[in-house]
Amino acid sequence: MDRITLDTKARDRAARIGAAREALGARLTGKQVETDAIVDLLHAVLKPGDRVCLEGNNQKQADFLAKALVALDPARIHDLHMVQSVLALPEHLDVFERGIASQLDFSFSGPQGARLAKLLASGRVRIGAIHTYLELFSRYFVDLTPKVSLIAAHAADAQGNLYTGPNTEDTPAIVEATAFSGGLVIAQVNERVPDGTALPRVDVPADWVDFVVQAPTPNFIEPLFTRDPAQISEIQVLMAMMAIKGIYAEYGVQRLNHGIGFDTAAIELLLPTYGESLGLKGRICRHWALNPHPALIPAIEAGWVESIHSFGSELGMEDYIRARSDVFFTGPDGSLRSNRAFSQAAGHYACDLFIGSTLQMDLLGNSSTATLGRIAGFGGAPNMGADARGRRHASPAWLKAGEQARAHRSGAAATPRGRKLVVQMVETFREHMQPAFVEHLDAWELQRQAGMDLPPIMIYGDDVTHVLTEEGIANLLLCRDDEEREQAIRGVAGYTAVGLGRDRRAVERLRDRGVIRRPEDLGIDPRDATRNLLAARGMRDLVRASGGLYRPPKRFRNW
Repeated sequence: MDRITLDTKARDRAARIGAAREALGARLTGKQVETDAIVDLLHAVLKPGDRVCLEGNNQKQADFLAKALVALDPARIHDLHMVQSVLALPEHLDVFERGIASQLDFSFSGPQGARLAKLLASGRVRIGAIHTYLELFSRYFVDLTPKVSLIAAHAADAQGNLYTGPNTEDTPAIVEATAFSGGLVIAQVNERVPDGTALPRVDVPADWVDFVVQAPTPNFIEPLFTRDPAQISEIQVLMAMMAIKGIYAEYGVQRLNHGIGFDTAAIELLLPTYGESLGLKGRICRHWALNPHPALIPAIEAGWVESIHSFGSELGMEDYIRARSDVFFTGPDGSLRSNRAFSQAAGHYACDLFIGSTLQMDLLGNSSTATLGRIAGFGGAPNMGADARGRRHASPAWLKAGEQARAHRSGAAATPRGRKLVVQMVETFREHMQPAFVEHLDAWELQRQAGMDLPPIMIYGDDVTHVLTEEGIANLLLCRDDEEREQAIRGVAGYTAVGLGRDRRAVERLRDRGVIRRPEDLGIDPRDATRNLLAARGMRDLVRASGGLYRPPKRFRNW
């Protein structure tokens, strides 16, 4: 009987490292690669059909390595299978146009969404799946393990130890999956510390890293979560007031996650003003899974926030974070330690509420940011905006939501369990007067066009507990059946076609029962919803609130 070989990964790894040494010669010293040798390195260690993870996060990009990948010879390196969180840079899709890569598994495409749709339609890219972040990270350790990973770090020492700085993000998940399964890890760094100089901290040990190259310029970081308070509208102030009084106070929400947007920034800026007037300090919004949003500075300074664990950092917040180590997770050097996988897990299992927005919502409450001509992906929203059925610890907010769901569902099982609050906060009309509420999501047509197994729905309607618009709040937990859910959604859909199609008597009955609540039902006068309620009305106010510690990126400075 023939013996099977069980060390092929180790032998393959050794052969690739040997090929790199031969190809680079004197341009490779230990693990240190000369900057101008990076393309030769990739030619030496990559093979056609390899599965490659190119670190592209929400904010931090391995941009130098992305450019090097595009510069490869497609005759030598082709049909790579790219696995990465975010498609943010043009180079992330250039590799498909040049034939260097052909297959893709990802989570979010952001500004590259329209281009991705065109490449998919032309057959230049095959999509395995549009994942949530946690789903993709998990598959790195199961059946999408990278053979070569290209990552970004802030600094390296002579041995190859890495310091990732505040934007650690996806790096730990990528490196561990690759390094412990016979793969190769190549890191671009902004700087190499001199011999004998210690890194501020070691985030990735040298024996997990195979090659280090200093990039000619610092890696690109996007201030994705910064919102200028000057851009917050009075409609958004009104919606934020309803969120605080009608949901946060109602359920006593203390552990939560906010999505990106001016809507949620308004909530953060109303906590020390409107929230204070309601006597809610200490009763809501104490623990967060959240990037260090500048809009939270006034609430932190007013003592509302006890802890924030972050997916990534935010440009300009470094000094402020260092000075507020009681709130943020920081190392001995005072810099933030972020971790996207851990924060996603915290948002999924440890938070009682997720509040975010969407581009489209249908009559079942299904929502998606994937629309015709643009495949944006979902990032972490399907995890953050989902009821974690594996959760077993209780909290008042979780228990109350669960009790409401059981009490109003006919034939509900008697077994008690809680429910996560999932709020979709959206104005009835989006940019360019596009309705947020539709009879049918574009996701169904996208499924047909792209030959997907499933329509790209971001958050399923049966996970949504509340829909919040400028018209009011629809509490879907209190609906007895699908017909009531539909009328509850129509009841807050305003003057969209969906809203105009409501059954007025049914909507009024739902309002009588408290399923739908208008601002006046919550004791909120829309005339009070002015920008004067915001704890900061511009970026300069945020700087003042931080005691000068917050340093906004240049594009946000208007003084």
